[in-house]
Amino acid sequence: MCGRYVLVTPPPVLASRFGARLAPGVEERFVPSYNVAPTRTVLGVAAGADGERVLDAYRWGLVPSWARDASIGTRLFNARAETLARKPAFRAAFARRRLAVVADGFYEWRREPAGRRQPFFLSRPDGAPLAFAGLWESWRDPGRPDDPGASVRSCTIVTTAANEDVAPVHDRMPALLEAGALDAWLDPLADLEELEALLRSPRGGTLVRRPVDRRVGDVRNDSPALLAEREAASDPRVAERRRPAPRRAGRSGAAQGPAG
Repeated sequence: MCGRYVLVTPPPVLASRFGARLAPGVEERFVPSYNVAPTRTVLGVAAGADGERVLDAYRWGLVPSWARDASIGTRLFNARAETLARKPAFRAAFARRRLAVVADGFYEWRREPAGRRQPFFLSRPDGAPLAFAGLWESWRDPGRPDDPGASVRSCTIVTTAANEDVAPVHDRMPALLEAGALDAWLDPLADLEELEALLRSPRGGTLVRRPVDRRVGDVRNDSPALLAEREAASDPRVAERRRPAPRRAGRSGAAQGPAG
């Protein structure tokens, strides 16, 4: 799954990177966050009516057009790649309303031997933004048919099986869209079976991970300090760092330990 992520790159930079234009008001309303949670406003790239890519704002948590109220979105913030074409909540959006949810990285949690849950931050090695496969919907409150403010544009993030970068932490991860896959995913005429084939785990080395501050578990915490690296004894990377350094050889060739 993907239940928290980071988005701090300014919208104009994201629009340029993903070949999109900015929708009106997006830059002015953008609030960077180190702890994006479901129901928050997020940014996504979709194909506009003219076929041009558009970077716009969405509420995270899909609200299907047939929903009686918007609260269903609190449960539909992720969609499994394996069942997109069958699930009533997602199949219409999969066929006609696909987007790329943009992020700087995401969090996953792993239960440690002591029972505590340790968060890890995952991102590209070079820090470049990520594009998650996503779906979007437009919903209008049936009890307020004449109120322009009663419309909600929402989205969900598609997940797939974890690759080797994520598997030590969690068994699921966001479906990542690289350049060619992004073109196909946003193409309104794309074949759905071919799109399903895109939603597979990326190759190892696509992401790096590090254990971070446990305070990310509380959505009220939102600052760069959340990304400060913390030790997690059961993580192989941390175990490697904890391994004693090789002992230096002295003039006689014997290993030299610390003085005293």
